[in-house]
Amino acid sequence: MTMNHISVEQKLISRVEDVTPTVLRAMAATTDPRLKQLMTSLVTHLHQFVIETRPTEAEFEYGLRWIAELGHRTNEFHNEVVLAADAIGVSTLIDLINNDGMQGETMSALLGPFYRGEAPQCQCGDCIARSETPGAELYFSGRVVGVDGAPIEGATLDVWQASPVGLYENQDESQDDFNLRGKFRTDAEGRFHFVSVKPAGYPVPTDGPVGDLLRAQHRTPLRPAHIHFIVSAPAHKTLITQIFADTHEALVNDVVFGAKRQIVGAFVRHDEPHPDYPGAATPFYTCHYEFKLVEGTPCFPMPPISGKKG
Repeated sequence: MTMNHISVEQKLISRVEDVTPTVLRAMAATTDPRLKQLMTSLVTHLHQFVIETRPTEAEFEYGLRWIAELGHRTNEFHNEVVLAADAIGVSTLIDLINNDGMQGETMSALLGPFYRGEAPQCQCGDCIARSETPGAELYFSGRVVGVDGAPIEGATLDVWQASPVGLYENQDESQDDFNLRGKFRTDAEGRFHFVSVKPAGYPVPTDGPVGDLLRAQHRTPLRPAHIHFIVSAPAHKTLITQIFADTHEALVNDVVFGAKRQIVGAFVRHDEPHPDYPGAATPFYTCHYEFKLVEGTPCFPMPPISGKKG
């Protein structure tokens, strides 16, 4: 037996304990330091998980099929991969890790799987309900300011929400394209306002592998009522957040763990006509919220979806 043959034999895997160090050695020449750090940690923890839980071959095959189905269910109007990351709390962890060390700005929240981007530019006061949409009218107003309270002129608010029947327009062929989506700019005082419908809580899609998981875990698929915002301005860090309008029980049971007390809005019901809102059909709701941005470099997310059904 040659020395070269002995050297090869020594590197062959024969025990469980051999696998992780062998794989790590195979990746050791990675030149990108961040990739090397990420993959070393991923392999180490993933291998330890397998050693600890000892999945059967049938369980392993099922897990691979479940992951593959996430990709099969992802298309231009639905993103099951993002939904899965949301439902197991990874998206909220990423959000908190990357927005830790608050400096007085508004708290962030996860992007979610229904952001399309390219929403129509609107004028302040416009209604984003572009098709007949049931539900009480909502008059949403507010300001965008710095952490010092100074108004930010020309800030952009990218807004989107589900209809009161619990569907985003990309899920619902009956809604017009970009229904309940729009972009607004602040005036010299940092002010903005728009008209919509009061949001309602809704179940996340459960007809795919994420739904199978939720049912197996006896979990609610419900999200509390909310409106999504991406608030951006030059020389300021982009804020991705949600303003919530629901009960405490609904907030704490959020299926994607995204609800936070600081970003619960005061949605006020009006059962009588109000001089500030002439023509509003009762009952209607108002909400005023002040978004605070910290200085930084704007950075925008890649939309998880790009189209709608129909």
